[in-house]
Amino acid sequence: MKKGFVFDLDGVITDTAKFHYIAWKELGHELGIEIDLQFNEQLKGISRMDSLERILVHGGRENDFTAEQKEELAAKKNQHYVTLLQKLTPEDLLLGVKDFLDQAQALGIPCAIASASKNAPFILEKLGVIDEFDAIVDPATLTKGKPDPEIFVKACELIHVAPGDAIGFEDAQAGIQGIKGAGMYAVGVSTGEALDGADKIITHFTEITAKELSEL
Repeated sequence: MKKGFVFDLDGVITDTAKFHYIAWKELGHELGIEIDLQFNEQLKGISRMDSLERILVHGGRENDFTAEQKEELAAKKNQHYVTLLQKLTPEDLLLGVKDFLDQAQALGIPCAIASASKNAPFILEKLGVIDEFDAIVDPATLTKGKPDPEIFVKACELIHVAPGDAIGFEDAQAGIQGIKGAGMYAVGVSTGEALDGADKIITHFTEITAKELSEL
């Protein structure tokens, strides 16, 4: 029996990738760095600062800024991103997510969010599902980012479930690696990208029920 569910946010609960892309592209333009959709794939699932570092390396400008200036650049990108997030509504939940969360709640299965996003509480509030989650890992409390399993282990601790008794949901390869590294069952949410190591792959949450997963 599986006793807890741990979810990544972006690409699993909702998809704000387009907002990240717009905000990073705008910042890149200001820095003279071209960011296209193909490069943007490398930024999925990693932290804001790690994303910025990759962009600066991509543009050959990794040595042009102090640590303080990098913090300012990341904050500027985030301000733009948060402005774009204001447009989110419950209709932006991905297909089947609300029903699945309701099923988990009815079964008494605790749910946690394991996202690198510091905006997770705000996003869940806008989507109208913050009350469906028993815990949200604060990325500021972590020392390592995905694919390190730390965030998933922390999420399990917060909902008082052993990793071996939990299921993790991810849309990125780094996340799947983190889930498996924590010793959890991994469900990959994919619209085509191969997610190596996932125990199960779904396109939408309409393809599964909380009950059948809990009985694994």
